[in-house]
Amino acid sequence: MFPRGIQRTICRPCMTALQRTSWSNISARPRTVQRLIHVSRPLMATPPPMVKVSDVSTERYHQLSDVTMDTLLVSLETLLDDVGNLEYEVEYSSGVLTLNLADKGTYVINKQPPNKQIWLSSPFSGPKRYDYVAEDDGWYYLRDGQSIETLLDEELGKALNRKVKLGLEEISSKVA
Repeated sequence: MFPRGIQRTICRPCMTALQRTSWSNISARPRTVQRLIHVSRPLMATPPPMVKVSDVSTERYHQLSDVTMDTLLVSLETLLDDVGNLEYEVEYSSGVLTLNLADKGTYVINKQPPNKQIWLSSPFSGPKRYDYVAEDDGWYYLRDGQSIETLLDEELGKALNRKVKLGLEEISSKVA
């Protein structure tokens, strides 16, 4: 009766009105119920994408994601050397970068070639999936429009109590 994704709902005020309705006049019942049932789409857990995604070729995806992961690795190694905490470590293997910040948690950043994305799991903001947006030359989470660089710079800056700049801007200029 309803298209896929459409639900019939009765809002709280209408449910109260429906419960107070006297059903002595049976002929009015269908019309009253029909007026009180609303057609609505289910609410989304997260907002719809805010950025237009660029459709990059598989070869270009690998070039961009490899340079991004390599840049992250070098930047994070330098950052951890500057911090000097021996409990912190970063390692990169088989497309998965793991940043362990001891009691502050662990970041996992990995390539997802089937989706042409970079996935990030943060101990502070949770999981996110980043798409490459050519117009802005960076990896963006399409639900909120934030770049992976901005998120990591902010979160690591707070966690390490210092200004962090990982150098992921203009990533395409770093592709050989």
